[in-house]
Amino acid sequence: MSWTLLETLSNDFLRVPPTSATLPFDIYTLFTYVLPAFLAYYIVAILAILPGTRMLRIAVWPLNVFLAFRAAVSVDFSGKNPQQTYINFGFSFAMFCIVMRALEWVFLRDPLKRRVKRTQASIFIDALDLATNLRGVGWNWSEGLRFPPDTRPTSRLRFAVYVFLSALYHSFICGILHISIQTLAPEAFTTLSGGTIFDDTLPPLIRYTRSSIISVLTAFVIYADVQMNYDIATFIGVAIFQQDPAQWPPVFDEPWKATSLHEFWGYRWHQFVRRLFIVLGGWPLGFVFGRAGYMLGSFLASGVLHGVVAAILNGSVEWWYMPLLFGTMAVAVIVERVFTRMTGRRVGGWIGRVWTMTCMVVWGNMMIEGHARAGLFASSGVFDTAAPAKGIVEYCMIALDRWLRACAS
Repeated sequence: MSWTLLETLSNDFLRVPPTSATLPFDIYTLFTYVLPAFLAYYIVAILAILPGTRMLRIAVWPLNVFLAFRAAVSVDFSGKNPQQTYINFGFSFAMFCIVMRALEWVFLRDPLKRRVKRTQASIFIDALDLATNLRGVGWNWSEGLRFPPDTRPTSRLRFAVYVFLSALYHSFICGILHISIQTLAPEAFTTLSGGTIFDDTLPPLIRYTRSSIISVLTAFVIYADVQMNYDIATFIGVAIFQQDPAQWPPVFDEPWKATSLHEFWGYRWHQFVRRLFIVLGGWPLGFVFGRAGYMLGSFLASGVLHGVVAAILNGSVEWWYMPLLFGTMAVAVIVERVFTRMTGRRVGGWIGRVWTMTCMVVWGNMMIEGHARAGLFASSGVFDTAAPAKGIVEYCMIALDRWLRACAS
């Protein structure tokens, strides 16, 4: 690396360019914008596991915020390709997460502790684990979090092969389902300007049956995509960095088997951003309004984040739509709690499953509609793995769509 480049890097380290002048991702922006943001986050993680560092954490956090914001608004990862704008969103989301996670660590009274014997030499490794461990596996701050039962092989080699094959499988399933929803609703899932999953030319029963099919398929797209990416990360951690497979517990617990909304959101769905929503919304509203405020605040925090996502992707989308939608889900969860208090019985059994799936389908229609209008599902290129089956999938979906329309006539 030349001295000229080093001088340029040092001069531009704290410079924020105009928002209209985003810079392409390259070696220069990597060292000047991206790595400083992660380095500041890592420093806070180190301080979070050391005693007597609270004032240092408070002093470093504003720099963490500045560098994360600077990276999010300055670097373009899409290569000016509209179909790759989802990468910019993903990076901005990551910057938001590291700032909020560091904010929680800033106000800790006691240092975070890992449930393994740690020597002074392992502090940096522990800090790296803390910074990347979203669910707190093996840390004291994740006490009370329920992890799904693990039925995967225990042998390191077999475990690595299993998750590798799982990544391939879910990648293929993700592609199949993504092609399916694009075929059923091309105006909503193939254009960056977005569209609607509701066809107003159909009578209500067929219209909402069709939109519900699209919503369920899209939910499984999200499920398969998250599982695929988690499998890839698991494979890298276990096969390359020689981590213990126990550090990578399953991410889902068959969410389609949930018999209550509390069960679905409490542990069957992924818990990657659970702590973030609790810190941002659950704790503040819970402090004022108790348990009901805790649940409402957590869901509202999730809604605000999803609303910001939709607004970033499509400026014409109302940002308040998502908080309102997630707020209604919080009310439904609170209704379950009220039912339990009044009757002494938990929501469950086949009636609970019908209740849960009905709520999820109705709510899912509006959830997917909000993201479809933002063009979220058109901004992806990771689903091409299913290209060999594209013709078959399109044929089946066109046939299904024709059948639904024939039922309406």
